[in-house]
Amino acid sequence: MSIRLRNITILPNKFSLSNLPSGKLLINTINAHSYNTARKDALFAEALTKGDVLIPDGQSIVWACKFLKTKARPQERIAGWDLFMYEMQRLEDKSNDLKTICDKEHSELHPLQVMFVGSSNKILDLIKDRAKSDFPHLNIITYSPPFKQEFSQEDNDAIISAINNANPDLLWIGMTAPKQEKWAFIHWNELNINCHVGTIGAVFDFYAQTVKRAPIWMQKGGLEWLHRLISNPKRMWKRYIVGNILFIWYILSEKFSNGKQAC
Repeated sequence: MSIRLRNITILPNKFSLSNLPSGKLLINTINAHSYNTARKDALFAEALTKGDVLIPDGQSIVWACKFLKTKARPQERIAGWDLFMYEMQRLEDKSNDLKTICDKEHSELHPLQVMFVGSSNKILDLIKDRAKSDFPHLNIITYSPPFKQEFSQEDNDAIISAINNANPDLLWIGMTAPKQEKWAFIHWNELNINCHVGTIGAVFDFYAQTVKRAPIWMQKGGLEWLHRLISNPKRMWKRYIVGNILFIWYILSEKFSNGKQAC
């Protein structure tokens, strides 16, 4: 399967997050790097395009859709962080409302649960500590899978079992792209849950405050990638210098392919 911006549906703006249906929903993100990867990885492309919701986590995607005049033309960037904060606050407000009702009725409250799957126990502990302050009415559950290039069947069964046993009201998967998207897509039908699921690897580090986000002016100017490149050039130079050139090439080839299969 191939991926083209002309052929995919992307959420148009942050306000649209409030219109997402309840229940089991797989929410993925797309940026220049993930688009480049998906052009070469058929399973990743399928995972992105066959999820329920795709959000433009990259100003380059917004600009490219405008340049290509795609049908689904996002109006603004919706970062993974935006999705995370919206969903967490939505659930916090809901849990707080339930507490108020339970207090009036003198009944027992079972806090709504958010589960984080991925990253290290150290990062997950930092997330739990911060969430206690930011979202006091939510119960945070975590699971750190083994650090491997590929999970064994036993590993996958353990992750699936942990998720199903927790039966969370919101699930975050942070295994880095494209691993997290492919894992969620492959095992989607094995997850017996009824909640929103977001694949947002980098947000785990941002929320744990082990990695700093770019200043607001860089975020608004579509330069968050430059901040990450400057912060970690050895790790990020290929992704952003080579990757950005490759992304421009892919978009130009899609623009001038006249509807034919672009290279």
